Amino acid sequence: MTTKTYLSQARYLDMRIKSKLQQIDSLNELATTCTSVLTGMPRNPSGSTSRMADAICKIVDLQNEINRDIDKLVDLKKEIMGVIKAVSNPEHQTLLEKRYLCFLSWEKIAVDMGYDLRYTHKLHNWALEECSIPASSKVDTKRH
Repeated sequence: MTTKTYLSQARYLDMRIKSKLQQIDSLNELATTCTSVLTGMPRNPSGSTSRMADAICKIVDLQNEINRDIDKLVDLKKEIMGVIKAVSNPEHQTLLEKRYLCFLSWEKIAVDMGYDLRYTHKLHNWALEECSIPASSKVDTKRH
């Protein structure tokens, strides 16, 4: 795993959580639709589960997954913050925090730091060189 891949893990986990939240919204909408259709209808004689029951089960499962992912994200962000704080150059720390903890775009980071976009990318490469990620992450020598 490269340093960049290691630091990017939190962003991808955050994106996965957001995706699951969108799925829950869709399932809630489906369950609400099913409820309005089923109101006043006789019970399903076949005994099979309804679409609403399926949606509710899926919502509960997704909420449990999200809770586990959030716990993992919090732990991962703490670990990444430790790696970033170990970087000696405060400018490099700031750039790494903005990119890997706040998930800002390169353009936003360049504007916030008052640099040209190309210089921001160079600064990023220098910052990655300063990072020392945990040995358990199995870093290879290539950097992106």
